[in-house]
Amino acid sequence: MKKIKIRAKELRALGYPRQGPIMGTVIQGVNTYHRRADRDWVLATLRNLLQHPEAFTEDEAFGPAAQLLLAERADLAQLEGKLQRSARPFPMYGEDLIEAGAKDQMYTAMRLPVTVAGALMPDAHRGYGLPIGGVLATERAVIPYAVGVDIGCRMCLSVYELAPELADTKRDHLASLLREHTRFGLQTHDVPWDDPVLEREEFSLLPPARHLRDKARAQIGSSGGGNHFVEFGVAEITDPANEFGVATGRYLALLSHSGSRGLGASLAQHYTKVAMRMTRLPEVAAHLAWLPLDTQEGHEYWAAMTLAGDYASACHDHIHRRLARALGHEPLFRIENHHNFAWKQVLPDGREVIVHRKGATPAGRGELGIIPGSMTAPGYIVRGTGHAPALASASHGAGRRLSRSQAKEKIDQGEVDRFLAAAGITLIGGGLDEAPSAYKDIDAVMAQQRELVEVVGKFHPKVVRMA
Repeated sequence: MKKIKIRAKELRALGYPRQGPIMGTVIQGVNTYHRRADRDWVLATLRNLLQHPEAFTEDEAFGPAAQLLLAERADLAQLEGKLQRSARPFPMYGEDLIEAGAKDQMYTAMRLPVTVAGALMPDAHRGYGLPIGGVLATERAVIPYAVGVDIGCRMCLSVYELAPELADTKRDHLASLLREHTRFGLQTHDVPWDDPVLEREEFSLLPPARHLRDKARAQIGSSGGGNHFVEFGVAEITDPANEFGVATGRYLALLSHSGSRGLGASLAQHYTKVAMRMTRLPEVAAHLAWLPLDTQEGHEYWAAMTLAGDYASACHDHIHRRLARALGHEPLFRIENHHNFAWKQVLPDGREVIVHRKGATPAGRGELGIIPGSMTAPGYIVRGTGHAPALASASHGAGRRLSRSQAKEKIDQGEVDRFLAAAGITLIGGGLDEAPSAYKDIDAVMAQQRELVEVVGKFHPKVVRMA
């Protein structure tokens, strides 16, 4: 009889766990029968083993695998016991706009024992751990993956006392400024500017940051890939009572979206692994592992998060100062807000909590921010209302309608080109995964958060640069 071969993918199809020693132990058991049974019998036995491991504990071939399966199930039951049986209630703003996967992730986050409150923004879509657009308040704990990989990612808007018509009449010139003075992805400036953030003591005190200073120095003033951009357009101030001291009307403006580059990504990955070692959770919640704030690891992550957020701000500062110098004009005012961060915040009942905003904009009473649309749709300049049920938060953009892979499969480049031309947009770079039709309707998203923000104005993109 020929030797029976059972492949790992067949075992996975039966329902065996992907990781750990069980797979190898089962295959060793199969080898015991390679001259004494046929393939159909072995597969039937493997199904029975998975369903009733207790019946195989004394079996010559599969006893070791049965013991491992029973031990794993006891371990999983113990891990499942770390979650609350049911999710705490939370508000969803624009529920009809939110995909089921994002809701499921939020329900899981609301079962954590450290969770106090939460909210889901109308731009929400599925992510890792906490969904993009998720807001989560915890007690005495911080969750690295509820902050996200791109720590401190943010928006920054500079508004100039220059005629808005320049966005059309000087379009080629503005495009050349973006090509010359912005860098994306793996590209960096030939001569990066120095910055005080690069001298911060955290680079020496935090073990995972010690080897990152040179990378941070090289990448400062540049933008990441994906949905990050720098674009010229027209800011339209519509609120006469605006905080900027300017008349209502239209102005030339510059908007940027980027984060903490390789520095933030490396720190996020390091402390996520630390959290997952310290706080083991069931697989469905594994990426929501937390660090208690009263531990050394919790203190370290908070310092690392703060460093990465300040570095992201410095990157935007360099982008805007480089382009202001190239334009030969200083801006009338600048607005900046960040997401992918955790804040200490006091709830109406007086409890201090850690509020994680993963792809959500802080919207405390009177707090200013920018909520972008897509490369063809306007963004909104907003003032927060401090709405307590939303944990003083709002959306961070329109939110994805299609995943990146879906967009590449379903969207035609010719359609995108025609759409951009009709909208009067000049695009430098970008890909199908960032096509306007991959995003939700920003006006529909804004309509679902009238309680959360007041509109101060709009930003209309004209010349867009992406990776």
